[in-house]
Amino acid sequence: MSVSSVEAVPLPVKGRSLWDDARDRLLKNRAAVASMIVLTLITLISIIGPWLSPHGYDQVYRDYVKVPASLTAYPLPEQVEPAFLSALRRARLETEGFLQEGNTVSVRVSSSREIDPRSVQYVDRSDLFKNARFEDFADDKTSAVIKADIRHLHFYFGTDANGRDLMTRTFIAGRVSLTIGLLATFVAISIGVVYGAASGYLGGRIDQVMMRVVDVLYSLPFIFFVIMLVVFFGRNFVLMFIAVGAVEWLDMARIVRGQTLTIKRQEYVQAAEAMGVSNGGILRRHVIPNTLGPVVVYMTLLVPKVILLESFLSFLGLGVQEPMTSWGVLISEGARNLQGSVWMLVFPSIFLTSTLFALNFIGDGLRDALDPKDR
Repeated sequence: MSVSSVEAVPLPVKGRSLWDDARDRLLKNRAAVASMIVLTLITLISIIGPWLSPHGYDQVYRDYVKVPASLTAYPLPEQVEPAFLSALRRARLETEGFLQEGNTVSVRVSSSREIDPRSVQYVDRSDLFKNARFEDFADDKTSAVIKADIRHLHFYFGTDANGRDLMTRTFIAGRVSLTIGLLATFVAISIGVVYGAASGYLGGRIDQVMMRVVDVLYSLPFIFFVIMLVVFFGRNFVLMFIAVGAVEWLDMARIVRGQTLTIKRQEYVQAAEAMGVSNGGILRRHVIPNTLGPVVVYMTLLVPKVILLESFLSFLGLGVQEPMTSWGVLISEGARNLQGSVWMLVFPSIFLTSTLFALNFIGDGLRDALDPKDR
């Protein structure tokens, strides 16, 4: 028989895992997909935005305190002449003949004494001007023409009560809030999964003792933990929110324990026990991996919970401290300056609420995608 006459044997069809089915169901959820896009954009803006911004998050502009959000550059045309003449009056110079040509302003100044060339520093100190210089000095040095270039600055989100660019501070606050949320959530899930799985699998008196410890911790007021955290960790917000994550693991432990009580009765776990696999091996290879569905869903709900917790603590003055900031700090400042400076509250609130809604929609999508009834 020739080789050509042999029929090709079809290759076996690769099966689909439950995770593949869950991913497809998640991608069909439009709200979850849109939320993932929004959350990705907010994360990228928070990471890249401060590097691209021309303003530092702690840079103060004394002449631009509480200026409204605007797409046009500052200073406004009506601000140029008063600010220039005010700087020269502080230098004790008489002025006459203000002239503006494009981005350059000039005025003739005079004094009863010889003009000190260092007087240009009064103009350079202003946030509205740069490159101030004297020209056309008189022979007796008592009069001259001073010129300066207008310094154009953009404040797309406006500035805060200290004259700092609100857009840059909103971006840097996103870094802090998202980092805190992820860091505390990782700590909470790491402790809660291990503790809950061990409690549920070992069972008996060990389970009762471990769950009573959880009940005792539940009974303690949260503000008590906050005071203890501030005493032990001070104002180091990274260590503080690692400790917050170490408190938020209680719900995760109960969820994983409930899942473990069901999983340990499955045939594959009993088969592993009959083969002599150790308890640690069974937890590591069979129990914990099969609890990841509820864990992933709970994680998307815990991140916004921790972000709100950080906002609450920052509102009370127990969270992130100046000059560093977070969305909670910015919202607190905006609430204090709501009358007359509404932009200070609007922009941080938009970023915070968008992040919280996105995480909750993603959590709902994951819950539906991982639902065993839909498999």
